[in-house]
Amino acid sequence: MYLHLGQDTVVPKSAVIGIFDADNTTQSYITREFLSRAEKSGGIVDVSGDIPKSFVVCEDCGTVTVYLSQLNTSTLLKRNESGWI
Repeated sequence: MYLHLGQDTVVPKSAVIGIFDADNTTQSYITREFLSRAEKSGGIVDVSGDIPKSFVVCEDCGTVTVYLSQLNTSTLLKRNESGWI
């Protein structure tokens, strides 16, 4: 099964490590440092098209990718639980 992140982007559910609220989690230094390192290594994919509301951390074959999404975390979690593609 797949999780639709917005802007015609889907990821395998098995690759999803976590779904995070951008407003709440980016207040932490550790999260900002993680996102900064991901950006420097080319591991961020912006599928938000605007200001991101959430970010999804995925791992596939040892490669970590962070997707910035315009969808809020509750929408992504509902899609993840319901099997909605």
